[in-house]
Amino acid sequence: MKLSLRSHFSRLIVDQNGQVLPWMALLICLFVGAAGVTVDLGHAYVCYRELQGSTDAAALAAGYELSQPTATVSSVKAVAGNYGSATNGANINSNLPNTTITTDLNCSSSVNNLGILCSSSPTGYNVVRVTQSVTVPTYFMKAFAFAGVQGAKSVRLTAVSTAAARGATNSQYNVAVVIDTTASMNTMDYDANCNNTRIHCALQGVQTLLKALSPCTTSGSGKDCSGGKAFDQVSLFTFPNVQANQASRDTSCPTSNPTIPNYYTPVRGATWSAPTGTSATYQITDYTSDWSSTGKQNGALNTSSALSIASGASTSSSCKGLQAPGGDGTYYAGAIYAAQSSLMAAQAANPKSENALIILSDGDAQSSKISVSGTVQKAGTLTPKLTVDYPSSTNQCQQAIDAANFASSQGTTVYTIAYGAASSGCSQDKSGPLAGVSPCSTLKKMATAPGNFFSDADASQNKGQCTSAENPNLSLDQIFKAIQTSLSYSRLVPNSYYN
Repeated sequence: MKLSLRSHFSRLIVDQNGQVLPWMALLICLFVGAAGVTVDLGHAYVCYRELQGSTDAAALAAGYELSQPTATVSSVKAVAGNYGSATNGANINSNLPNTTITTDLNCSSSVNNLGILCSSSPTGYNVVRVTQSVTVPTYFMKAFAFAGVQGAKSVRLTAVSTAAARGATNSQYNVAVVIDTTASMNTMDYDANCNNTRIHCALQGVQTLLKALSPCTTSGSGKDCSGGKAFDQVSLFTFPNVQANQASRDTSCPTSNPTIPNYYTPVRGATWSAPTGTSATYQITDYTSDWSSTGKQNGALNTSSALSIASGASTSSSCKGLQAPGGDGTYYAGAIYAAQSSLMAAQAANPKSENALIILSDGDAQSSKISVSGTVQKAGTLTPKLTVDYPSSTNQCQQAIDAANFASSQGTTVYTIAYGAASSGCSQDKSGPLAGVSPCSTLKKMATAPGNFFSDADASQNKGQCTSAENPNLSLDQIFKAIQTSLSYSRLVPNSYYN
């Protein structure tokens, strides 16, 4: 018996069955702990990506605001906050509680080398940096706090994003600028931003646009784009139309007024063929990229360029550029159809390019000198619902709206600038779906989108009768700068570019 008990006890001591159970218990704890840490770190990574995404959005929005003609340091910071994840931000997220946001602005030489100058923003800065931070609680790692690891209760996340102001372009643009040269443009505009004739002020705005565009690819330089190729290109149109073989009078020094024939209207959507000889034409210059002496944005204007001369860039007293002889009244549907046909031809020659049409006028069309050859054409039905006969002495403002809407329907972005446009007028528009339309409303309806309509808030002729809700309080120069800005984009840049 004693041997049996001793034998049994010996077996218990040497028997290893069941010893794996403590190890399994220990390993299960480790596996569960590792899984918990993975879950917490995975959640923290998701939160970081969300934080970085909203920081990028805030920086891009701030970069856009930085380029606006009315931008201030406060407005840039406010816009960044509007798109961040902090309180009241558009990207507020339950995963990112109590996010803090900091926005800093700088004048960066690295961004300046991209052609985006500090002087292009009213703030004097060309880059904005947004920093967002948040503390994210853990769920499993907090258990380590029992071992004295207090930092395991939460994870601190910080995201930084830097954006340049708008000014970079990724698409080549063909730009047709249509300038009103009727007699009313000879009146004085006494606002402090110009204090000269309205035609002079308008051409000053065109010069602002030219300086802001990119005439050559980034590898090119000089007025001939040496080492690169033409990028943005611009053509200048006018109404009334002029005799084609005398258009060069507006592009050579000294300048003189060409003969003004009756208005003609091209066939809607016809293949473009520039008028020649004694035919009437709205086009003063071909599409060209030679206006800059450096071939880059913000370069001095090349005063030997036909486009620069027509835009009044010459300092010679005998070379004033495009003038406003008038004589035929206002009818600009024809100029719009001509400009649109020319834009489509320019785009066909450069398949990846985009088209923009800029129209500056007081908006009132009432000419009695419109030539009608053959049968009267009927425009298509667009938005707003218009079916208008043209060319015709009736419904001239509605004809202009329909012509501009046609350009938009073909993919052209149409910008309109009301320069002293009245809240009443368009006396020939007594029938049709927009009977009684005003010059101001005409220009609003011509723009591709509400944000593409501008009105010179500082013009002497503007007594508050025509305003742009989306673009208020802009001078003529600011309007042309805003248009160029809308053709460009703000982009993220390396954070190192901030310094």
